Amino acid sequence: MFTNILLAVDGSEHAIRAAHIAAELARCHKASLRLVAAYDPVPPYLGEPNLQIILDAQLKEADKNIAKTLGMLGDIPGEVTYEVLQGPPAEAILDAAKLQACDLIVMGSRGLGQLTGLLLGSQSQKVVQHADCPVLIVK
Repeated sequence: MFTNILLAVDGSEHAIRAAHIAAELARCHKASLRLVAAYDPVPPYLGEPNLQIILDAQLKEADKNIAKTLGMLGDIPGEVTYEVLQGPPAEAILDAAKLQACDLIVMGSRGLGQLTGLLLGSQSQKVVQHADCPVLIVK
């Protein structure tokens, strides 16, 4: 039924539960799993060096969350890929799902918040409203 699953990753408790479910679905359906970490762009008015410091911190956090998620997935029969995207999280997730022809998006119902995380509380709602494929929201 599902062959290409997108998992939104942000390190939140809900995203961790979503990762376990996405991994099980990938195993059951022998599907590929694509991890996506998305974060809001840094406002350019911050200027250097603040802009670069914040960007580096966001990338480091995204890489840490992806590595943590990859470590907990277990064996997935299909291909497992990942990417870090900059942009409004819901839009980045929707664009990635469309570009990769994903047939399911799995994400947590709540993220960590704009200042400390990669997904905003309202992002899951935006994804549900605008996705071209089914969306599984995990509490």
